[in-house]
Amino acid sequence: MDIGQCCSVVGAACRICMHKCCKVMCCRKDPPARPQYSLVCLGLTNAGKTTLLQLLCGESTDEIVPTVGFSIKAVPFEDAVLNCKELGGGDNVRPYWDKYYDGTEGVVFVFNSACSEEDLQKLSSLLHSTLSHLALQSRPVLLLASYQDQEGARTVEQLTELMDLERLHASHQQYILQPCSYKDIESARSGFLRLIHLLQDSGTSEDNRI
Repeated sequence: MDIGQCCSVVGAACRICMHKCCKVMCCRKDPPARPQYSLVCLGLTNAGKTTLLQLLCGESTDEIVPTVGFSIKAVPFEDAVLNCKELGGGDNVRPYWDKYYDGTEGVVFVFNSACSEEDLQKLSSLLHSTLSHLALQSRPVLLLASYQDQEGARTVEQLTELMDLERLHASHQQYILQPCSYKDIESARSGFLRLIHLLQDSGTSEDNRI
């Protein structure tokens, strides 16, 4: 084989390789879009709502201040994006919570699991009255029992009894009770992942996908 023939063979081989590479690149598809879900994040002032959400987003918590009114944060996960509408927990804000329930697909309720028994009873009453709202009935609920790193933090069994959570089962409302703390953010992440599974099983999500 002379030099001219060798060049022709090499050129043909190069063209074949380039064709295959172009075919692979042209047929490459974008990763599937992640569904987005609208959540409302509730809880009293200093329950830890803002801190947990910022940690889940990988943001600094050096200058946390109590939420006044509301804020919205998109919390990304591998299988979904949770658009969390965090509402302030102050006495002057709670009467207006229900103004922000429209379009809610799930509920996150954050509370101090190491609070006094009297305060826990007030939390229980607030939780049940909140979830009785028509816009939140049948919506899956993530209960984040924060401050698990503090002395006196209650267990899942204790909280289930003291907060009368069996009432949620009786009303056919799915809920997840997840102990957590800002020192163990993976525990909170685990709760959110379980909530995503409930949302996916419900078959509802926003039309927007990213």
